[in-house]
Amino acid sequence: MTSDRRSFLRNMGLGLAAASLSAEGLAATPAGGSESLFVTDRVQPTPAPIGYDRLPLEWYKATTQRLKDKLKSKGVDAILLESDLNKVYFSGCFRHSGERTTWVMFPMNEKDTAYWYAPAIDRDLIRTWWCTELEYYFCYPHADGGYPNKGQLVKGNTKDIFVWMLEGLRKRGLDGKTIGIDKNLSPAQLETAKKVLPQSKWVNIFDDCLGMRIIKTPEEIALFQRAYRYFDKVHAFSRDFVLEHGTNVTDFEIGQALQAYAIKLMMADVKYDGRPHTAVGIDSTAHYVRTGVSTAYPHPNQFFYNKVQRGQPLYINTDISLGGMGGEGYRNYLIAPWTDKQDKLWQVVAETVQIMAEETKPGVLCCDVAYKIHQHQIKNGMQEFIYHRPGHGTGQNGEGHQAPFIALGDTTVIQEGMMFSVEPGMYDEAGGIGVNPSDNLLVTKTGSVLQSRVPFSKEWSYLKV
Repeated sequence: MTSDRRSFLRNMGLGLAAASLSAEGLAATPAGGSESLFVTDRVQPTPAPIGYDRLPLEWYKATTQRLKDKLKSKGVDAILLESDLNKVYFSGCFRHSGERTTWVMFPMNEKDTAYWYAPAIDRDLIRTWWCTELEYYFCYPHADGGYPNKGQLVKGNTKDIFVWMLEGLRKRGLDGKTIGIDKNLSPAQLETAKKVLPQSKWVNIFDDCLGMRIIKTPEEIALFQRAYRYFDKVHAFSRDFVLEHGTNVTDFEIGQALQAYAIKLMMADVKYDGRPHTAVGIDSTAHYVRTGVSTAYPHPNQFFYNKVQRGQPLYINTDISLGGMGGEGYRNYLIAPWTDKQDKLWQVVAETVQIMAEETKPGVLCCDVAYKIHQHQIKNGMQEFIYHRPGHGTGQNGEGHQAPFIALGDTTVIQEGMMFSVEPGMYDEAGGIGVNPSDNLLVTKTGSVLQSRVPFSKEWSYLKV
């Protein structure tokens, strides 16, 4: 580690780690010793270049056209999306509905048009992106005819928003048409739809949308890879931070420090001016960094504010998203002196990471990969420490967990372009240790590749402080 890096880490102090970090120089700090340990022989995709911080509008229009092409055989006349995941994925307008339900409709026979049915609160956001036309209700619950922003005051007279949207579709001539929607309508909704659009037919296109999200395009993969370049630096930073501060720092403070570092690192590269549709889908979280016995719970519910201690495990957790693309990047540390039991648990997990990377390839069943991982865990006497499947599909745009799953019950055939988390974790509550690393595994034409350069090695993970 350079002297500048040591000085920087030392001078940050615990107050900085627990507060805003006064981090003007975080992203520009010189590389520490941890970066020299990066794995350099993984054949990874080329990261998206600086300036390509999100997918462009042209990508979304082309992706929506691919969905239209996919649905031609189902006789669909219009696509209606309600799920936030699908609206963001196909339109590119980053927003979330909450109780203010929003729909976007794409007619099959019109090119590059998008018709929105949304609350007034988002009217400017939607109109400034891809929007052919917008109809809006005021807010939820909506009073029919009540638009105080237009000087129209009405109280009571509550309007069913689903009916309001269906009436909008009727005005566009969709009665008697086949409408593909990304959900199963409830019996009550079907009855309502029958009243407003009596001649229309409804087709569930949920699986069609999900299938497209699962197979990542080259543009998405490039953004994912750039996100994992930031993961690399964040984990190197956090490792150096722990080595510098040792037992004088809490897990909470480590998380605060690496989260601030990650945001500073990304925003040094991202173009932004404070206006909508730039710097979208950006996030970094580190609220699961924890040390000691709390690592032994897959889904802990306690607050983490414990100091790093010698002889205790340390779990460095962070999530990073760039333009909606990214995922998980976790690493587990043993702080000397470690026990033989801690060493054994860590070693078996590291071995199953390798098994997953080697066995995940096109044509293989997800359950077969899971079987081999669990088989290795059981062979090494670890069965009582197994709590969950080894991995889940990597979602984008905040989805997180996505089908398919590296799980015993998932018979999906793995395909090129899929991505999986790498979490063959195990947990020994009585021994006070859990080990659950995570990375992003991209399925390639002939196999798969881990998208970070952070090693699963004892050199990286066994620390003396």
